[in-house]
Amino acid sequence: MRHTLTAINADQLRQLYVEEQLTSTGVATRSRCSSTTVLRALRQFGIRARAPGPLPRRRAHPARLGWTAELAYAVGLTATDGNLSSDGRHMSLVSKDREVVETYRRCLEASTPVRSIRSRKGRTLYRVQWCDRILYDWLVAIGLMPAKSLRLGPLAIPDERFADFFRGCIDGDGSIVVYTDRYHHARRDSYVYQRLYVSLVSASRPFVEWIRATLGRLVGISGGIHDSRRRARRPIFVLRYAKAESLRLLKWMYYSTEVPCLARKRIKAEPFLVPLGYAFLRSVGRPRVGWLYNTDP
Repeated sequence: MRHTLTAINADQLRQLYVEEQLTSTGVATRSRCSSTTVLRALRQFGIRARAPGPLPRRRAHPARLGWTAELAYAVGLTATDGNLSSDGRHMSLVSKDREVVETYRRCLEASTPVRSIRSRKGRTLYRVQWCDRILYDWLVAIGLMPAKSLRLGPLAIPDERFADFFRGCIDGDGSIVVYTDRYHHARRDSYVYQRLYVSLVSASRPFVEWIRATLGRLVGISGGIHDSRRRARRPIFVLRYAKAESLRLLKWMYYSTEVPCLARKRIKAEPFLVPLGYAFLRSVGRPRVGWLYNTDP
């Protein structure tokens, strides 16, 4: 039986081929066109054609499930420490923290076990890699890509899940630094300060500029970006927030005790998730960041 050839648009093709996972023959039957027309349309609309053969059973597509804290956190880790293979179906994550890799695997419901590997310097790292063409295509659709380090830009992250995404970025390539500054202690005993910085590093300036702009819009903080060059290597861009803004940022990103996160970084943040102290009167000079004034303890 010959089909009457009809045109197929991009939305219809993505729905049938990507979402419903029909074969090219199945799409042709539903669209009343030939398989050749379907394959030609895949190339025209930039949709990656699957290898021949049956698809393995998979969980539901993340886009169908909707954005969750776990999914947004995993996307943040993928954007920083993750990797999309150029083969169009494999993904991986490598970290020195086994907890990060285990949490990542759990958030994406991957069954592949975590394996330990050795870095070139002999350090033990942990790695998970698996094949999921549906998730791979979805990650590409929101802005991720293979070989992303130098060319990553804005991603399609909903505002209501940006805190979870950013927390994943911090657990991947970020840091929470807390230390006591005694530099001016010799001048006066009271010149001792507790410093707090939240930082994120990336080789892609457009990526950190987008994060900075989004945090400015959602949290009302500005931060600063500077580049760190090491012996003629490509610059590494550092987005950094000092104490006053870091306090607001930490309370925003750790909005619940149940959200996925790296425990050792949350432990650093926990003292700053509540007011640092109380005072009935403000001392002369600049107010102490994180304290409550004129408030009963």
